[in-house]
Amino acid sequence: MAQDNQSKVMSAKEAVDRFVADGEHLIIGNYTVGTCLELVFEICRQKRRGFTLYSQSGILDVDVLINAGCVDRLVSTYVMRSGGKSGGGAVERGLQAGTLEMEDYTNFNYNARLVAGMHGFPFMPVLEGVMATDLFRKRGFMGDDKYRVIECPYTGKKLPTVPAANPDVCIIHVQRADRYGNAQYWGSMGSVAAAALCSRKIIVSCEEIVEHDVIRSSPHFTIIPAFRTSAVVESPWGAHPTEVLGYYNRDTFFYSMFARANATADGAAAWMDEWVYGCEDRKSYLDHYCEVFGSGVLERLRAKAFYSAPANYGTAYTSLWDENGRNRVLGLTLEEVEREMAERGLLYE
Repeated sequence: MAQDNQSKVMSAKEAVDRFVADGEHLIIGNYTVGTCLELVFEICRQKRRGFTLYSQSGILDVDVLINAGCVDRLVSTYVMRSGGKSGGGAVERGLQAGTLEMEDYTNFNYNARLVAGMHGFPFMPVLEGVMATDLFRKRGFMGDDKYRVIECPYTGKKLPTVPAANPDVCIIHVQRADRYGNAQYWGSMGSVAAAALCSRKIIVSCEEIVEHDVIRSSPHFTIIPAFRTSAVVESPWGAHPTEVLGYYNRDTFFYSMFARANATADGAAAWMDEWVYGCEDRKSYLDHYCEVFGSGVLERLRAKAFYSAPANYGTAYTSLWDENGRNRVLGLTLEEVEREMAERGLLYE
């Protein structure tokens, strides 16, 4: 849980401008819930193009990016193609028009790619049953690299493998972070941590920025350490209309309103004009929401407090070196330790 004394706090506009480029491999870190919609909207506003997009659960976020013309290729396990082939939706329209290519994985195999990338492995073996399915047989833009089969060095069996995923940038929404980029998340995890840590750059949006001492008091919630984070964006309600545990529920009415609009290209364009391009940032979006529906509708979604029991992380001391710079076991300063080791021939350059 690093603290590098450098604030990474910036607006969504600055974060996307600095760290997201055309043609990159982009991954949405959130899985089904609490997705990073303010960052998604800002990418659309800045008209980024040519992405290969990774998303384990393509819900509103993926359709918004495709409606904006940002995505050429999609790697996923699920997308919300409301109404099926005849019901519209940005993904379905893109597939039928030939403007979108897609590779489909199982949840397990998609996650295996992220875990391999997170740990620095070039590939990951997966369950052999997939070879009996069209997920294995049908290849899109990845061709032979979607799966490769190797011989297990222990059993001699044929094992399917998937390549590591190392996207250029991950966008992700969490409950809280400090200004250095230590990001904390709790609730349904899915592939959230792996999606971030397999990526080269990570943009974190959060409900609130807290002091570093708050992060230190609950280290088990930290899924992204500061040294891996490129930018921190404070964005209250930044995942609306999806839900964020501890902050607000899913806005089912608004979500349904998008799904209805997204059923046609004209409906989707009108929705994008009003809620994405017509709002310069999340504050403007929330102001517009309250103008249309009233602030009471939003407030009814706010979570009621339900806190976990505190845990005692206390220790007798936090360092083996006391306030005088002496080792608590040896009673020596670092200089004295080095001198003693040199005299005994134990110090190596």
